[in-house]
Amino acid sequence: MIALKDIEFRYPGSDFCLRVPEMVVARGTTVALIGPSGSGKTTILNLIAGILVPDTGHIATNDVDLSRLGDSARRAFRIQNIGLVFQEFELIEHLSVLDNILLPCRITPAISLQQTHRDRAADLAREVGLADKLRRYVRKLSQGERQRVALCRALLLEPALLLCDEPTGNLDPINKAHVLQILFDYVNRHDTTLLTVTHDHELLPRFDETIDCQQFHASSEAIA
Repeated sequence: MIALKDIEFRYPGSDFCLRVPEMVVARGTTVALIGPSGSGKTTILNLIAGILVPDTGHIATNDVDLSRLGDSARRAFRIQNIGLVFQEFELIEHLSVLDNILLPCRITPAISLQQTHRDRAADLAREVGLADKLRRYVRKLSQGERQRVALCRALLLEPALLLCDEPTGNLDPINKAHVLQILFDYVNRHDTTLLTVTHDHELLPRFDETIDCQQFHASSEAIA
């Protein structure tokens, strides 16, 4: 379960302010986050992931209050429990597709890279149509292919929570449908919670719930 309570967050030097009195997402629920650019959709994902820390309030993910953890503890929790698909992918250009997918196993001492991880990476790459590109450097991939690498990396450790920022934004209609099916199949098999930022309102009927983040956004002056 995800629970946000009495959250306020401001970016330094900006009049942007996010205020979330309460937001609860039950385990196994699929949620679409919508709203105009600048309304706080990505900020909410980053707060739930522990990448950002609220100025006030509490955020609990799987009964862990991330707002009370230090940087290293939040990072370890995130790697082990949360699958992230960033809008800008956050891939490492000089690494291969395979090594980018395996990255979660290499950046924390809490996880030891095993052959099972390599096998799962290969299986995921095959599912998204990248089986023949595992040894290719990601800098040589198209935007759509890079998006699919990011998805594979997010699913590698079979997380209990998936946070996706426009996961189909760079895909053609066929690959968009394919990636969405992979996401929803994974959620159904693993009772996973899925939060997805999207501007594609045609996708909304597929989600259990839609949250308009515009309701949480105000300027600092309006709140002061």
